[in-house]
Amino acid sequence: MSDVPPGWTVEALGDVAVIQGGIQKQPKRAPSINKHPFLRVANVTSAGLDLSDVHSVELFDGELSRYRLARGDLLVVEGNGSPSQIGRAAVWNGAIDSCVHQNHLIRVRPGPAILPEYLGLVWNGPRTRQLLTDLSSSSSGLHTLSVAKLKRVTIPVPPLSEQRRIVELLEDHLSRLDAADTYVSASAGRAGALTRSILESIVPMDQHDGWRMTTVGQAGRLQLGRARHPDWHNGPEMRPYLRVANIFEDRIVTDDVMTMDFSGVFDKYRLHPGDILLNEGQSPHLLGRPAIYRGQPAEVAFTNSLIRFQASAEVLPEWALLVFRRHMHSGRFKRESRITTNIAHLSMSRLRDVEFPVPPLEEQDRRVKWAGEALQGLVRLRENAAQARKRSLGLRRAVLEAAFSGRLTGRAGDLERVQELAGAAS
Repeated sequence: MSDVPPGWTVEALGDVAVIQGGIQKQPKRAPSINKHPFLRVANVTSAGLDLSDVHSVELFDGELSRYRLARGDLLVVEGNGSPSQIGRAAVWNGAIDSCVHQNHLIRVRPGPAILPEYLGLVWNGPRTRQLLTDLSSSSSGLHTLSVAKLKRVTIPVPPLSEQRRIVELLEDHLSRLDAADTYVSASAGRAGALTRSILESIVPMDQHDGWRMTTVGQAGRLQLGRARHPDWHNGPEMRPYLRVANIFEDRIVTDDVMTMDFSGVFDKYRLHPGDILLNEGQSPHLLGRPAIYRGQPAEVAFTNSLIRFQASAEVLPEWALLVFRRHMHSGRFKRESRITTNIAHLSMSRLRDVEFPVPPLEEQDRRVKWAGEALQGLVRLRENAAQARKRSLGLRRAVLEAAFSGRLTGRAGDLERVQELAGAAS
């Protein structure tokens, strides 16, 4: 990075800050006599510090002075294997006395040439994020950071007076974006609540004349997709397949469809129009997210991160989709989940016993049409909210990029110019 304004420099982090690892949690450190508050990776979120669940750790001679956090320290997540989350960080605010940190959090203590507030902001700039991703990658595909890697990260360093000005300008601009994001999230939340209300009214779970209550397993056929395996990355019968990343609520995204060798087994996993695919593993509130396959892409299979439901003769596929959407929005699938490594799983055996209302076919058809009309406006609202989030993210990146390249002046029209940059970038 050589295109910095006059008076600025580009410095390796190790030259302008003291970087240190933390304490490894071990059985001998079970808190007893000399216990102190202990920050973990879970306390450093993308939204900042979360101190609602702070653990304690036993310290021994001299360790408190070495590991004690000071106001202004930047706490950087060492890594969890995810490129998007690597280097997640928050500035310590001194909220708890005599607090220390675990070894999966790297402490960056800025020297006299760096304001802590400035460091916290430049850390989230697009250039630094890209540097962290590049530095953290390894031949194994895992993404982790280390003290040595962090020392090599370079950042733009303006004079202290300019750092203060940048912090003030960014706090102003970013607070506006935060307010807009809050409004968008509230709108999306209202849309979600309305969607749940509509689905619960269209797909009731109480007794209705002429309806019968059965289970998912009795209303249709369930099947788990094919497991992925390195041996099938290449072969004579390469076929496209759908996975969790392709399945959204009531829609299938096909711009990133992968392939695998299905020699001798393609017919078993081939999708047919009317098949419904449900996410087997997902974050809890999205567990069981369903979509109906309508024939595109053609000649495609599915992997074992998805469960296929094929409706029986007395169930319309579109009605089954509404039932599953209702179960997802009401939290019914969530109640059947099992959590492993922060991912919720809905096993086929547990899905099989979930209740499934079956009205007469004419009533199913009537309610499917009713749902299409009632939910159409909410679909547009959710799409608009998603576009607003995307634009906000692009604008946030553009604001940070402008600030750390000296192009954020504080004059009238600044935000408009940054919006143009964000629009060009997208």
